[in-house]
Amino acid sequence: MAFSAAFSTSYTLQSGILCAQKSNPLSLKTSLLPPQVGKKLVHQPLRYKGFSPKRSVGEMKASIKWEKGYKKVEVFSKEHLAVSLAYDIAQLSNKFTRERGAFSVVLSGGSLIKYLRKLVEPPYIDSIEWSKWHVFWVDERVVPKDHLESNYKLAYDGFLSKVPIPPVHVYAIDDALPADGAADVYETTLKRLVKSNVIVTSTKGFPKFDLMLLGMGPDGHVASLFPGHPLLKEDQKWVTFLKDSPKPPPERITFTFPVINSSSNIAMVVTGEGKANAVYSALEDDERTDKLPAELVLPEGELKWYLDVGAASKLFKE
Repeated sequence: MAFSAAFSTSYTLQSGILCAQKSNPLSLKTSLLPPQVGKKLVHQPLRYKGFSPKRSVGEMKASIKWEKGYKKVEVFSKEHLAVSLAYDIAQLSNKFTRERGAFSVVLSGGSLIKYLRKLVEPPYIDSIEWSKWHVFWVDERVVPKDHLESNYKLAYDGFLSKVPIPPVHVYAIDDALPADGAADVYETTLKRLVKSNVIVTSTKGFPKFDLMLLGMGPDGHVASLFPGHPLLKEDQKWVTFLKDSPKPPPERITFTFPVINSSSNIAMVVTGEGKANAVYSALEDDERTDKLPAELVLPEGELKWYLDVGAASKLFKE
């Protein structure tokens, strides 16, 4: 079954990349071609508290939205995805800093970091209370911090070096330790921060991060939790390690699913046609019995998928 649409008539991305019309109550008929001249299209503006986000080629007009069970799904052009993600992160930052004086954010690797680029531009660079942010990683490769495979280096070069988050609020792994030692020390750090109320706890006693920003691999993996791996069933540790990652480098540390699923908010940011099959399997293939790791992301709080047109392409059925 295709997604039910959240709006009542038809939709388009301003760029003309994707045009979708609701054809019946149970399915969404779509075209990946530009809309035909004369076809009536309804734009859904995205309201940003008194200002409209702009692109270099024009104003952002629309995204496509669905809900399926607990999952909220939106499809954007790549530029619009970055704009929407920045707005949502800023809203959550304001909420948590106002409510409890801190904002705990978990980053991942891959292409996610480049979609945080709007946060380092006005109005966010000047309006977010960066001093309240505490930054963690959902997984990390056991390599030096200046290594090209380091998630810390990726985040530092693309984001952290451009915003005034206090360095003592950035919690990288101890790269001088082996994988098992690095995982133990990271978990100990989390427990210390729970005691000091930088991180709150879930009803089950796991750390409850305010926002977790996740990506997904073409095989459906999240963090360093891969399909068929025994760590998918780890339910006691907060942070664990592996030395047999099917994707290099082999040695990594990773949050476990009980920690991931204790989050108050999870943003699943997935882009590119190479991930379209995994997106379809995770969101639409109800006949599969073997669940992808991405399908095991079932947070206590809110989950929202941010997809670009390529990643969402298999969801659209005639």
